[in-house]
Amino acid sequence: MSKTRQLKGPKTTKHLDQLRALLRGEVEPPPIAKLVGFELIAVDLGHAVVELSAGPQHANPMGTLHGGILCDLADAALGMAMASTLEDDESFTSLDLTVKFLKPVWKARLRATAVPVKRTRSLGLLECDVTDDSGSLVARVYSTCMVLRGDDARGR
Repeated sequence: MSKTRQLKGPKTTKHLDQLRALLRGEVEPPPIAKLVGFELIAVDLGHAVVELSAGPQHANPMGTLHGGILCDLADAALGMAMASTLEDDESFTSLDLTVKFLKPVWKARLRATAVPVKRTRSLGLLECDVTDDSGSLVARVYSTCMVLRGDDARGR
């Protein structure tokens, strides 16, 4: 992963506080986490770790882990890392998601670790390494996120 620059924390921390409550089990995980089976393992300002026990239930027709599951796992970590940097009245949307698949997976405990590479007032460039239980790199994923404010952020 690229070395990230020092992040300036938000003045308000509603989003980071909500993520920490999720980590402590005080709030329900999002429906996608239940559907796919991933869980938040660690979160802090500009950092999130999400894990998944990948198995036959996540297989594509060839028997290996479906690439979309890897994308879901990484997207969750990327989104949480981005959300941790937001002010209370901000939200965000993903502009893109680019994944580089590096090796097949059949059954493994996968770990997605996401951090911002660069965060400006209106954009975030983030990257995520997905590793297996031996620490081997399975995929590297990049995302660009746009910060939303005002009417654009309401209800998101």
